[in-house]
Amino acid sequence: MLASCSVQEASRRTTDSVTVTSTRTARAWSPETWRAPEVDSTPDDPYEMSVYRGLALITHTRDSLPAYVGGTLNCTSCHLDEGRRLNAAPLVGAFARFPKFMDRSGAVVPIEDRVNYCFTRSLAGSKLPSDSREMQDIVAYLAFISKGVPTGEHVRGEGLVKMPSHDGDSIRGAPLFANNCARCHGPNGGGMGPIPALWGRQSFSIGASMARLERAASFIRFNMPYDRPGTLSDQQSYDIAAYITSMTRPDSPGKETDWPSGVDVPYDVPYTTKGHKAFHPPKVLPRTFNPGGAVVGAPVSVIRSK
Repeated sequence: MLASCSVQEASRRTTDSVTVTSTRTARAWSPETWRAPEVDSTPDDPYEMSVYRGLALITHTRDSLPAYVGGTLNCTSCHLDEGRRLNAAPLVGAFARFPKFMDRSGAVVPIEDRVNYCFTRSLAGSKLPSDSREMQDIVAYLAFISKGVPTGEHVRGEGLVKMPSHDGDSIRGAPLFANNCARCHGPNGGGMGPIPALWGRQSFSIGASMARLERAASFIRFNMPYDRPGTLSDQQSYDIAAYITSMTRPDSPGKETDWPSGVDVPYDVPYTTKGHKAFHPPKVLPRTFNPGGAVVGAPVSVIRSK
């Protein structure tokens, strides 16, 4: 009995200690004051080397992993400033929110799958093996720049700002694109040098979030033009987004199975899914870049049903 009481008392003390520690952590956490740590440019241990390689991979994705990138984009083409810029789909803090349920997938997915959605959709490429050195380096970087964010918490400037409702007009968007975007992305949207293509075979696929009107408008409104962000109005951003998203781009194999429940499909998804009719669908180009690796399936149980 004495032994049993001692074990129970020890267990209770441990539980109380964990509770106190968790409470202190929760009280210490503030998204307003938290800042992502800086990556050491002179790594001196295996973990720091992995983090540094991960940073290099997301910054120079198309050059470092040409067998997995179908276009001219890098991860940091959308996740600006090494994934640190607020309201530009920042990567900081993301690690703390996975695994998570995603409506589009209809499943709880690990962070490796989320990385691969970017490879297959935004980069119009193919998925990285989850157990590859490169994938683990990218995940190490995501974990490092999320250090200090409690599990499940959100950070300041996360994602893209939800835009007020507007109709975009591609006719109005054409001259706005010419005056504000063409000097970097080219008059035909094909990109120039390190600047990515916005449409055509070298751009993001129809399955990318940036192919949606409202998401593209938000990115443009708060981040473009690159040298003077915030100078375009909401309506101008919608009009430019309407022009860009109306253009031809690579297909996204398997897109018809997105939002499998048929519920809460965003209005501006430009392809047909269960319970949703395509919103202003552009012309799509058949995926010629490793189409077999372009689909990230939902996790499958190892328990076979009889």
